[in-house]
Amino acid sequence: MTASGAAIGRANECASRFLILRSAAPAARLEEPALSNAKGGGRRRDDGGALEDSRGGGAAGRREVSYVLAIDQGTTSTRAILFSSELTIVAAAQREFPQHFPASGCVEHDPEDLWLTTLAVGREALRSAGARAADVAAIGLTNQRETTLIWDRKTGEPIHRAIVWQDRRTADVCERLREAGHEPLVAARAGLLLDPYFSATKIAWLLDNVPGARARAERGELAFGTVDAFLLWRLTGGAVHATDATNASRTLLYDIRRGQWDDELLALFRVPRALLPDVRDSADDYGFALPEHFGAKVAIRGVAGDQQAATVGQACFAPGMMKATYGTGAFALVNTGKTPVASSHRLLTTIAYRLDGETTYALEGSIFVAGAAVQWLRDGLGLIRAADEAGALAAAADPAQAVYLVPAFVGLGAPYWDPDCRGALFGLTRAAGPKEIARAALESVGYQTLDLIEAMRADWPSGAAAETVLRVDGGMAASDWTMQRLADILDAPVDRPAINETTALGAAYLAGLRVGLYPPLADFARSWRRERAFRPTLAAETRATMVAGWRDAVKRTLSGRKA
Repeated sequence: MTASGAAIGRANECASRFLILRSAAPAARLEEPALSNAKGGGRRRDDGGALEDSRGGGAAGRREVSYVLAIDQGTTSTRAILFSSELTIVAAAQREFPQHFPASGCVEHDPEDLWLTTLAVGREALRSAGARAADVAAIGLTNQRETTLIWDRKTGEPIHRAIVWQDRRTADVCERLREAGHEPLVAARAGLLLDPYFSATKIAWLLDNVPGARARAERGELAFGTVDAFLLWRLTGGAVHATDATNASRTLLYDIRRGQWDDELLALFRVPRALLPDVRDSADDYGFALPEHFGAKVAIRGVAGDQQAATVGQACFAPGMMKATYGTGAFALVNTGKTPVASSHRLLTTIAYRLDGETTYALEGSIFVAGAAVQWLRDGLGLIRAADEAGALAAAADPAQAVYLVPAFVGLGAPYWDPDCRGALFGLTRAAGPKEIARAALESVGYQTLDLIEAMRADWPSGAAAETVLRVDGGMAASDWTMQRLADILDAPVDRPAINETTALGAAYLAGLRVGLYPPLADFARSWRRERAFRPTLAAETRATMVAGWRDAVKRTLSGRKA
């Protein structure tokens, strides 16, 4: 079967599985939080009034508003972190939720899981701190990007499970559009590539495969959003249908230079304009979370996609500064300033943040599998019981065994953009075992990061990316062995911040900046602190041999499709 035929088969299988699931009884969901979980159907007025203490007591009973609540809705879990007025972490809460794989290449989330875990962790963080919603100056929201939802404007009910950014069911659509010569237009306007990773083809799939959805969308009965927009809708009771510029820039529908939805792209992907949210700054007015959600009305004043929020949290405000976040996937961004840099190495030109109407751009490389490789070691192979065991297992590996894992479980991201290749292990011998496989899984993250940084240097030779220190964060950054190996593979310094929760920190900072609780960018940047520095220690010859082995492994893994 051809790559295109396989992709069509995946899309059809996803569609048929959806029809079966739609007719079946609903699956059990996560436990519902104790307070109201109102879904926010019709629009409610936002009177813009002061925060209300649901426990009463009037002005005399109020305490100083001194916290910012960051909600970080990720791919495998939802987190809430309460930050003080000094940007220190006061309390945190986290809940995982189920992943759904209805067919090969298809990845979905139940929107109610996203919603209920958001309520649960927000409430838990407040309880842990002994704080009330009335003590919170603002909420900052950050989210897994590109993941696509469509819901009914009247009821707030989604028409289908969320299609996750990892999902590959629309690979055939992207291939046809590429073959028809549309990718230059997409790259020029949206800064992106034709890949099922992004939202536009997911939207079209939903409209074409959910009965009646396209007609309803044309009539203005449905709303589209990435996860941030869906949660904003629910939190505000349907009063706000909005997203920020960073999330809009990941849809394939947004002109990142003109700062608006693009009619030509909408027509290309067959997406009705009536579906789309309003696009606002990353620090802006996003209405209020209703009192029934957290106990009092709370202003929502910051929104950014997770990788852009981490860029803010790492204080990468100067051109040439670079960060990499290692979560389920991994994402490296380099700040390119006020001018977007076009990539000739299949990187993404994207929006880093937009403040006061002024856009700052970035070059980004996306790795689809990073922490997910560790999850595979744990859940798929049973080699470890907990993720934090991987580093110790890798450290005990035999250095003579040159084992490579190319973790293309859902294809490869930048700079290859091959949705059809699949994961492979190379170099196995009778002497190789769990230790060597664990080492290969962790090293694959370093090799993929090297691929991204070398592409960035080639795209932007005049920038500071060639000399920059890489600031790291995310779950995998906690592993000393992995970060040291990353520095060795990159042959570059790696800095781990004192606050590793930079995604939540960035969301909190944007919200606090908007309400005047936190200082301007320059002052915030000066407050950034390094927890540990990792410096390269490998001999040049050893490193060159290792990198050559990786390149050979990737070459043998690629599907042969035209990029």
